[in-house]
Amino acid sequence: MKIGIIGYGKMGKIVEKIALERGHTISFILKTNDCKINKDVDVAIDFSTPNSAFDNIIKCLSNNIKIISGTTGWLDKIEQVNLKCKSLNGTFLYASNFSLGANIFFELNKKLSKLMSNLKYNVSIFEKHHIHKLDKPSGTAITLAKDIESTSNLLFKDIPIESIRENEINGKHSITYESTEDSISITHKAKNRIGFALGAVITAEWINDKEGIYNIKDMLKLG
Repeated sequence: MKIGIIGYGKMGKIVEKIALERGHTISFILKTNDCKINKDVDVAIDFSTPNSAFDNIIKCLSNNIKIISGTTGWLDKIEQVNLKCKSLNGTFLYASNFSLGANIFFELNKKLSKLMSNLKYNVSIFEKHHIHKLDKPSGTAITLAKDIESTSNLLFKDIPIESIRENEINGKHSITYESTEDSISITHKAKNRIGFALGAVITAEWINDKEGIYNIKDMLKLG
C-alpha cells in the first residue's frame, strides 16, 4: 500500500518506520503545511498540528485521497470536513487516540459512567502529556468527557479536567469518581508512541478499500 505521511514529528517518524516494516511504501511526507502532495497514494495519515490539520485534510479529500487523522485541537471544523467528504464521496476517519488499549479504555469509561449515573459521586478527569503537546485538554480527555456526558446526566462543561504538560511522558488519563466514603478510578497510561502509530497504520490498511466517514470503533468492531 502507498502511504502519505502528514506531519513528520516524533509520531510521523514512527508511523514511517512501522509502515515500512509492514511492507508498505511511503508516497510522500509533508513536514509543514505545504502543497507537495503526491496523488499516487492510497491513504494519507495525518499527525500534524492543530493549525494545519484542517487544511491538509481538505487538501487530501479534494485530491481524492483517503485520509485518517489523529491530530487533535481542530475539531471545531470537523463538520466542515465531514460535509466536504460527503460531497466528494471521499473517505475520512478521525480518532482522538489510535491505541487499541486506549479505545478499550473508552469503552470501560462509558460502562463505568452508566453504572455511576444514579449514584452520589463526583467525577473528574486527569490527563498528563509531554511538554510539546499543543492542545490542552487532550483530545482523548475530551472524548472521555463527551462519553460520560452521553451515558449519564452530567454535562460536558460540568466535568472538571485537569491537564498537566511535563517532561517527555507519553500520556496518562485517569477518571475518578469520588464520594465522602470512597473513590473509584480507572487509568490508561501509554508506555511509548508505538501503540498509537501501529494503530494508525493498521487503520490505514483497514480503510484502504472503503468509502465514507468512519471512526476507530468501526475498525475495532467495538459497537
